Amino acid sequence: MTDFKAVIPARYDSVRLPGKPLRQLAGRTMLEHVWRIASKSGAAEVLIATDDQRIHDAAGAIGATAIMTARSHASGSDRISEVAEQRNWSPDTVVVNVQCDEPLLPPLLIEQVAETLSASGDIATLATPMESDAHFHDPNIVKVVIDETGRALYFSRAPVPYHRADPSRPHGMLRHVGIYAYRVSALRRLCALARCELERTERLEQLRALWAGMRIDVAIADAQPGPGVDTEQDLAVVEKLMQQRI
Repeated sequence: MTDFKAVIPARYDSVRLPGKPLRQLAGRTMLEHVWRIASKSGAAEVLIATDDQRIHDAAGAIGATAIMTARSHASGSDRISEVAEQRNWSPDTVVVNVQCDEPLLPPLLIEQVAETLSASGDIATLATPMESDAHFHDPNIVKVVIDETGRALYFSRAPVPYHRADPSRPHGMLRHVGIYAYRVSALRRLCALARCELERTERLEQLRALWAGMRIDVAIADAQPGPGVDTEQDLAVVEKLMQQRI
């Protein structure tokens, strides 16, 4: 089993859902749900990285360890890189970026993405088979194309790869699951790179890594992740699913 850390970047100022980490789901904040999931993953350490005192205080109230980071960070990767510096983690330390808007993420996927990081890889992530034609054409759902070894070739919001024989259907297409494992050395390199044209076009940070020649290993997720939360509508859907489980 790979020894790894898990960090949950938590930002209050979400454009589409302000205060997202502190929104309530089935009697608990989304932050608490995700922290509990990460705590069941086998991580040697679980930290919350935030720039907001309200989130820091909420983390302390549930017994979680929160680290204050700069408000200027453009992404969760940048925030985690600061945590690595603050904690003086070695370049070989494996850290998993656990998104704070995934309150139905199976804990085993956090461990799986850490195990997926190969000796020659810089970053690891997960994917699942495309679920429907609607998802195939949805620009909010990111697709990933991989080679025969499981190495990412490209990520896109567009329906790729294109099938000339039947372009309307997602034959063998993979949906990207937004969870990442990095070595601290690779994380530092990624955060030091300037945004490339592909990243600016698709608004996908992982394209910066591919542009720079970094290796991203992709595994098929061992469990189907539940829906994430970006909007009020998403919040209602996840609330309903949680109530059904209760």
